[in-house]
Amino acid sequence: MLRVMTGLAVLALAGLSTATAAEFRPGVVYGIGGKFDKSFNEAAYQGAEAFKEKTGIAYLEFEINTAAQREQALRKMARRETSVIVAVGFGLASSVEVVAAEYPETKFTLIDAVVEAPNVQSVVFKEEEGSFLVGMLAAMASKTGRVGFVGGMDIPLIRKFACGYEQGAKHVAPEIQVLVNMTGNTPEAWNDPTKGGELARSQFDRGADVVFAAAGGTGVGVYQAAKDLGKLAIGVDSNQNHLHPGTMLSSMVKRVDVAVREAFATAQAGTWAPGVTVLGLAEDGVGWALDEHNRALVSAEMESSLGAARAEIVAGKIAVADYSAKNSCDY
Repeated sequence: MLRVMTGLAVLALAGLSTATAAEFRPGVVYGIGGKFDKSFNEAAYQGAEAFKEKTGIAYLEFEINTAAQREQALRKMARRETSVIVAVGFGLASSVEVVAAEYPETKFTLIDAVVEAPNVQSVVFKEEEGSFLVGMLAAMASKTGRVGFVGGMDIPLIRKFACGYEQGAKHVAPEIQVLVNMTGNTPEAWNDPTKGGELARSQFDRGADVVFAAAGGTGVGVYQAAKDLGKLAIGVDSNQNHLHPGTMLSSMVKRVDVAVREAFATAQAGTWAPGVTVLGLAEDGVGWALDEHNRALVSAEMESSLGAARAEIVAGKIAVADYSAKNSCDY
């Protein structure tokens, strides 16, 4: 369930002493969809805000609207002598690679993609592990034996979510059917709630009674369709249970907020380091959300089953295939 990565955040925030607020200038560039997408970008925003609240240090930010703005935004921040720049989303990877080479003294933390450079820190997640758990939950909640998945942009990252979800559902019910649809092939697929609603309604019409959306702002349409039709939906990235209490079965949380806060905190403390960090269930980097908004939908037996599966995944007793590693879920 939703937990806080105390091992990352607390240690970093405890050591904020190597630079004054006046000397340290963090920044964040959000992906397409905006910082209030109620999902991925908003989780990053919450992490930046948490750092600001804890330290009193303001941060620069930029919300891009088109792919052409990515490099421009990063370069503009670097020119302002920003100490560390967090780039939110795989779409910024190529731009980070270019601008990081131009500004070798600036630290860059890239979320959801890997760039190998001496001044770039890459943070990626085991989305398949968290999706496995909500796939189990969907299968246990389903009364029709059919569940759905609506993705945003059709990329390997989103296929990782779908693959983990399918594995979790079939872990509970081997014969269950998993319907999969992607919203599109361009960045606009992250911010199309109308299309998300249409895809969800189509899956509900085909017999699905639980739909998991990994689609950024597009997911809002999925959740609304579930509410309108009296079905169940599963949110993603941020805890979205509060959006429609009673029809939000859960949310697959991805601790982008902690990754952003950690990047700011370690850079300010002088302990930031380049390289690749991978966050899964063992690191509390992914999980599922249980709170007052969905408590009535999740039985004690369901909760116990997910807790046992989580422990087995962490212990290596359940191996969850990673679509991006090409070892299963050949969509």
